[in-house]
Formats: sequence, structure tokens, C-alpha cells
Amino acid sequence: MQVAITTRVFQELSFPEACQVASELEYDKLEICFDENSTDWSARQITQDPDLFAAKYAETTRMTPVALYVLYDIDREYFKGLCQFAKKLRVTQITIPSSPVGAPYNTEVDRLKDFVAIATQEGVRVSIKTETGMLTEDPHTAVELCQAVKHLGLTFDPSYYLCNPTGKELDYDLLLPHIFHVHLRDSSYDDLQVLTGLGHIDYNRLIAQLQSVNFNRTLSVDLLPEKTPKDIRDLELRKLRLLTESLL
Repeated sequence: MQVAITTRVFQELSFPEACQVASELEYDKLEICFDENSTDWSARQITQDPDLFAAKYAETTRMTPVALYVLYDIDREYFKGLCQFAKKLRVTQITIPSSPVGAPYNTEVDRLKDFVAIATQEGVRVSIKTETGMLTEDPHTAVELCQAVKHLGLTFDPSYYLCNPTGKELDYDLLLPHIFHVHLRDSSYDDLQVLTGLGHIDYNRLIAQLQSVNFNRTLSVDLLPEKTPKDIRDLELRKLRLLTESLL
């Protein structure tokens, strides 16, 4: 397993600035995050010229790119461009959201089959994020989607299975064989993100369970920008990196 950092927490910084800060915090692997409001390194810009942005990445940072992370329901043409960009960077992992709760199951299966087919042509794995309010908020549905769509996996975010509307932690054992990628932060039963060490995420148990299924991919530190004051951000990112690395 390896530890990376997503660029999501640096939303007020330009992409080069985010890379610089992440590197100064001694991260050497990067997950590039895209949201609907991105103006710097947006999915739209990259889709127009994946080769150009792959070259820009090499000029911007020496951090190893390991994954792409899309926060919104992206158009298939933009998704295709991102997969081409991933191939140029030799990145083999991309995370997308599932559809919201209430979306027709068969429609979602068809959508995901289409996305997986696009990504497979570029040698990229697709995983859907486990998240409250989305179809993947229920672990059984998340697994059913992976079983219905060949080569689809999950980006497991344990925070949403700990802090959720049921008021109790959801059992995620059945997800383990389908996990392609992991997003990490500390959380409590009633708060999606708390200071590292004050929450209830059992990192030892999580990593042991991942090792039991021979998971050898990436754990990405993924702090939520709205819950991470800038004056404590660097400290929290260091603490999470050191904690995770100490368990590997």
C-alpha cells in the first residue's frame, strides 16, 4: 500500500501552489481532484488537450500522480478526456460518484458500464465513491453495482459508513473484495471530520482488513476543505500522513 494526498483540501490554491504545499508536507504521491467550480486545471480544459496538460504536469511537480478524483456527475465526453489524460500520466485509477439515492438502478448500471468501457480502452480502472446520499451509501447496493458492472470497483471512504443517518457504523466487510482505492480522514459518529486522533476511525482494523484481501493500492488523505481551517491544515495533513505510514 502507498499513501497519497488529494488536492481537494487546497481548493483556494492554484494547482501548482497545491502541489508545492503537498510536497513541502512530505507527500510524494498525488490524487488530482476535479469539481464543478474548478477554473484551474478543470475537466473541461484538460479534455480539450490532454497532451498539453500531461506536459504541464511534468513541468509543475515531481510528485507521482496516482489517481484522478471527480466530485460531480461528469459528462461522458469530459470523462473520456480525463481517461486520456490519465493514460498520458500513467495513472490507472479514477474515482467518480455514483448516482443519488432514488436513481433507477438499471439506468445507473448502464451508465457505469459505459464509463467502464471508456476507461478500459485507456487502461484505467473506474471506482465509485461510497458516500451518504448516493446509491453507494448502502453497502449491499454498492456491492450489487460492482457485481452488475464487470471491472467496476469502489473507492471506500469509511467516514460515511461511520457517520451516517442510521446513527451506527455500517458493516463494510462485504465491500473488501471490491475496493480499488481508499479515502481517509478521522471522523466521529456525529461529525464527518474531526481532528486526527479524536475520532473513531479504526485505522489498524481497516488496514488489517485491506491486507486480508491483498489490497496493495493507494490510501489517499482526503480532508474536507469546509471542515479544515487553514491555520490547522498543514498540521492535520502531516499527522494523517505519519499515522497512516506508521501502520503500513
